Amino acid sequence: MKKRVILLGGLAIVAVIAGTVAVRTATFEPANIADGSDVRLAAVPAYDRDAAVAHLSAAAQFLTISHQDPADNQIAEWDKLHAWLAATYPATHGAMTRTILPNRTLVYHWPGSDPALAPIIVMAHQDVVPVTAGTEKDWKYPPFAGTIAEQAVWGRGTVDDKGSLIGLFEATEALARAGFRPKRGIYLVSGHDEEAGGTGAIAAAAKLKAERVKAIFTLDEGSLILTDTPVIDGPAIMIGIAEKGYATLRVTANAPGGHSSMPPAETGVETLAKAVLGITGDPFPIELRGPGAAMIGALAAKKGGTTRMAVANPWLFAPLLKRQLGATPSTAAAFHTTIAPTMLEGSPKENVLPQSANALINYRIAPWNSSADVMARARAAVGDAKVDLAWVKPPREPSRVSSTSSPGWKWIAAAARADAPQAVLTPTLVVAGTDSRSMEGVSQDVYRFMPMHFSLKETAMIHGTNEHMAIDSFQRMIDFYARLIATSAG
Repeated sequence: MKKRVILLGGLAIVAVIAGTVAVRTATFEPANIADGSDVRLAAVPAYDRDAAVAHLSAAAQFLTISHQDPADNQIAEWDKLHAWLAATYPATHGAMTRTILPNRTLVYHWPGSDPALAPIIVMAHQDVVPVTAGTEKDWKYPPFAGTIAEQAVWGRGTVDDKGSLIGLFEATEALARAGFRPKRGIYLVSGHDEEAGGTGAIAAAAKLKAERVKAIFTLDEGSLILTDTPVIDGPAIMIGIAEKGYATLRVTANAPGGHSSMPPAETGVETLAKAVLGITGDPFPIELRGPGAAMIGALAAKKGGTTRMAVANPWLFAPLLKRQLGATPSTAAAFHTTIAPTMLEGSPKENVLPQSANALINYRIAPWNSSADVMARARAAVGDAKVDLAWVKPPREPSRVSSTSSPGWKWIAAAARADAPQAVLTPTLVVAGTDSRSMEGVSQDVYRFMPMHFSLKETAMIHGTNEHMAIDSFQRMIDFYARLIATSAG
């Protein structure tokens, strides 16, 4: 009888769990994500696509390269680009005032007819990363020739970020030529050094703050329309609503030094190695929260089946979900603060014991963590190891998380869905950095999205070999920017 009671009790518990899972799965809804269906989109004005493609080709030929050492930058190339923009887009320059900051960052302003309406800010940076020395031969076409071939424009920066920059200018030029007159003011901000720290965007934000600008939203580069999104194996409009923080920790082990023929029981290098292994051996846990969790919820709702069941019932399936999300670095990055040792420095000679051995560890900080959390975890991980911990420079904290139901979100979502109506709309976390982080003080919400259609494989060319912008993606970008600006500011 006792065994029967236990069995019946167990069956009752299983039944309750199964019922709870079934109900939560059936009623599961992703986080509040407005789809923008209530937005009436403005029409895209006429423009010459072939001319736009030629303009992107020309822009790719300016060597606005942000080198590791700023002294290597060819500042004259930025000046040439500015002169070319003014000559190529006369209607834009007639409608908007242009300020060139001393560091070559651009701030354009198209005044709105109603000063009571908060303006919008759209962004794209001018600089590009270098091409790794020795890899030029691996490119199908020269990296700074702007070659038009195979239905694409080839060259460094065609995707990151001159595609967006020229797309914005093509959109504003078409709108200005069509007689568009905004009710809401428009700011176009183009940083000169996004790839090298973003000091230009910081200066632009300071200028806007001094002018008491408070935009309703800011849009910059960041995420895109992924055609083969994991979980659903299909297209998703992925709009970045936050970006990770950034910090680099220097770990230093000081030691007496000396001749390598008479090493002590533990050298400075060994001490350093143990400290680095201690830090990396205590990773931040995968957490089902923030923009990453909102993304998984939206994708699971589309996928259905067991995926929907697991995401709808984290109380039961969280360990399984965390294992799956943490299985690949690209996925795991959206769900925790990452730790990456990147540089080591010790003795200048092989037979000399270093008096100081150093390691640099780069952190990308999740929105629910802070640099203080990072330092505390690192200190606990090294324990009593004789090392010093210090930031290389002041950390950049994670951005705040923007709304998925605000007017800005709705306008961006509607403009993106016009070109990809079957795609899943989802927020996401941008794991890299953008200039838009500097606009938080002058903008209600900040979003990070480019309307390019890319597969996971194609994203590898960003900062890599054979970077190119497909002509159909470029046309989509121009259309998107024109719709967004005319709809939100019109």
